[in-house]
Amino acid sequence: MEIATRRHFFKHGGQDPSIGLDSAEIQNCHWCQLRSFANHEKYPISIINDTDDGASLPADFRFISERILGKGVSRAEASFLSGCECTSNEHCMYGGCECLSDLPDSGLESDEDADFRRRSNNHNGIKKFAYYSSGEKAGLLRKSYLNTRTAIYECHEQCNCGPDCPNRVVERGRTLPLQIFRTNDGRGWGVKATVDIKCGQFVDTYIGEVITDSEAVERRKASRKKATRKKDLYLFDLDKFWEVIQDDKNRLVIDGEYRSGPSRFFNHSCDPNMRIFARVGAHAELNLHDLAFFAIRDIANGDELTFDYVDGQVLQDGEPRDGDYTKCLCKSTNCRGFLWS
Repeated sequence: MEIATRRHFFKHGGQDPSIGLDSAEIQNCHWCQLRSFANHEKYPISIINDTDDGASLPADFRFISERILGKGVSRAEASFLSGCECTSNEHCMYGGCECLSDLPDSGLESDEDADFRRRSNNHNGIKKFAYYSSGEKAGLLRKSYLNTRTAIYECHEQCNCGPDCPNRVVERGRTLPLQIFRTNDGRGWGVKATVDIKCGQFVDTYIGEVITDSEAVERRKASRKKATRKKDLYLFDLDKFWEVIQDDKNRLVIDGEYRSGPSRFFNHSCDPNMRIFARVGAHAELNLHDLAFFAIRDIANGDELTFDYVDGQVLQDGEPRDGDYTKCLCKSTNCRGFLWS
């Protein structure tokens, strides 16, 4: 398969890259998969291997631009999907948008939002978008969010506000070009920024096949028979609201091992420059919330994009470092040495 994919890739130099290629070659080509993304022309994803190991991306991996709902997973019925009734973006920002109804009240006021506080008609508490809505920081995640695990509540496709509403950052999708590259220190593939990224800027979401928690358990068991991959590196629990849902059959997991976007190749660091936040659209689909990566500091063009796989968890003294752990290769000054696999 790798030979066929390489042959296909080298034919891309022609005016019509499909000439002389069979459908299987086109379907299995990672470059063609990325080129099919709706935002490819404006925000392309490139793949490069400057090492001498000759490695290519896994032949059984496919790039996708939207999540896939697996067996036993479905969206909420249309009658349960509702959004805000805001009559304008201005109303959304200052009129007490219903999309923020589940946002906690505590810790939401700040001096910089004095104007919002004066103009808001939400008398049950000051609730504002997760993003700055004007000025040079427009569209960036507020500083107060960066070091929290607070969920982001956005307006969405069922809302009455317009598509340019400032509370639709994740919904609009990735607006950055990225480069998938081969690392030269044994960490496999990684992802680089190809433009400067601001602190608080949305980078991408983690997508894949959405499966039930019980199916994830079975896939973990099956993966233990393989020596080449560790399944838990690609399984992300959609668990932000499990205590609210309290229904095992609606507990879902994203599996990005074989189907995902470029974020599948983000590497771990104990000193990361990104963090994952749960993003909620329709409140009837809390169990299908997005996992969104945001920069937690300024990232320079060419820097690798990383996040903390275990979100700051550390081993306790005397806790065994056996086969259940993977040695960390991030080499940051505060490296914890091991991470969960």
